[in-house]
Amino acid sequence: MKKVILLNASPRKNFNTAKLLREAEKGAQAAGAETEYIDLNSLTFKGCQSCLACKRKDAARCKCFWHDDLSPVIDGVLQADAVILGTPIYFSEPTALFRGFLERLLFCCLSYDGGTTYFQGKLPVGIIYDMNAPQEYYESTYKEKFKEIESLFTMVLHSDVSAVASCGTIQVADYTKYAMSLLDGKERLELGKKQFPEDLKAAFELGGKLGQ
Repeated sequence: MKKVILLNASPRKNFNTAKLLREAEKGAQAAGAETEYIDLNSLTFKGCQSCLACKRKDAARCKCFWHDDLSPVIDGVLQADAVILGTPIYFSEPTALFRGFLERLLFCCLSYDGGTTYFQGKLPVGIIYDMNAPQEYYESTYKEKFKEIESLFTMVLHSDVSAVASCGTIQVADYTKYAMSLLDGKERLELGKKQFPEDLKAAFELGGKLGQ
């Protein structure tokens, strides 16, 4: 049985990103995979601390030796059959939680011995992007920009990366309670009713693909 790990890099445990990830989890389970779901915001960790313990000559390879909640998660991810990450987009970038995980995961596998990586396997990766930006902006700007992030997984973990973008998502259930006049809350909520169910289907399909 395949093992798929899902990581929520949003500070919100039950909002858009989480809903998309949970649907991806259902898709993986429907395909017959065992799943594990982790909220990164519930863990105590930092980005790479540059301790270089993973680069010592006598160190085990592809292992982060920093003592916090993330190191055992990294162990699990590198032993999994696939991983699916979900992140909102803040200031045109994935969250700090996503970045901290990315640094820790990839650096302990990165080789300074002449090759690119110590990782011997191939880890399929799914990424779910959740954003305020409209679909048109994702297609014209973000899609190519995010390929730079995705290429890091390919370089270090030999990953085939599949992405799902959920665009124009809502930030709050009731816009009248917030100083957000730049956004048309009514229009955004109507868009959410039409588009978000389609995004959930895409997330389910992503989970099914990686869970097969």
